Amino acid sequence: MTPRRMAPDDPALDATLALVQAAFAPMQGRIDPPSSIQDLTRARLSAHAAEGALWVIGTPPLGALIASPQQDALYLGKIAVAPAARRSGLARQLIEAMVRHARDNGFSRLRLQTRVELVENHATFAALGFVETARTTHPGFARPTSITMERPVS
Repeated sequence: MTPRRMAPDDPALDATLALVQAAFAPMQGRIDPPSSIQDLTRARLSAHAAEGALWVIGTPPLGALIASPQQDALYLGKIAVAPAARRSGLARQLIEAMVRHARDNGFSRLRLQTRVELVENHATFAALGFVETARTTHPGFARPTSITMERPVS
């Protein structure tokens, strides 16, 4: 399977939204503050697609992410793989596509954030070549709540 950019009128937008929601559902109750996933709507996904930022793999989508340019990196957000498709290499394929996309667009690295509590995600992203570069704190919290991880694309 080859990752592809999703169009804003793609008929699989609803399936993509369901995929992301299902992938993030187990985090509810584990992370504090709660994920912003409840704010993700079909209209927001369509807007990301219109910007060329929504990438999926599979038909119907089995994996998805939102790739947004930052000043010095390509930021990967809402990385999701369908629960039944995990450990099948889809996340790796999406990340490798983003490495190529970042390189082609002049970015030297990929960046993502994961919550402190999600230690299994830390291990997954480390296995995909990411290293911790910072810890950040959501407003109103006295402790770090997120870990920033980066991967060079050269």
